[in-house]
Amino acid sequence: MFIGEFQHNIDEKGRVAVPAKFRRQISGGAIITRGLDDCLFIFTKKDWEVFAQKLITTPPLSQKDPRAYVRFFMSGASDVDLDTQGRVLIPDYLRSFAKLKKSAKVIGVYNRMEIWDEAAWRQYKAKIEGSSEEIAEKMADLGI
Repeated sequence: MFIGEFQHNIDEKGRVAVPAKFRRQISGGAIITRGLDDCLFIFTKKDWEVFAQKLITTPPLSQKDPRAYVRFFMSGASDVDLDTQGRVLIPDYLRSFAKLKKSAKVIGVYNRMEIWDEAAWRQYKAKIEGSSEEIAEKMADLGI
């Protein structure tokens, strides 16, 4: 399980350190892909398989939006491995997608990590924190 929020820098080669407490979980490799809200998702290979299976079997592929959603995640996906210093290399196209610069936030979201540009995370977090009660009410209406 991934939880928490961590500050890391992205080096000139596009590598970011994985928080030490997450490294064991992805020691056998992981999948990085485009995420939602302009961040990146990193899944363990096992959790990627679960996510991908739901993604390709749940929506009817005869419909335009489900096809686009599958393409969004699958075409952006890449295998990543930890280097000897506990870093992963983020492909250029994914760094560009998430507008990653020098400073990043790596956050744990239960079954995945997310990598955010630090400024974008700060803005998103402030927005969510400012409306947390409204969000809680909407989630309660969904039975969550």
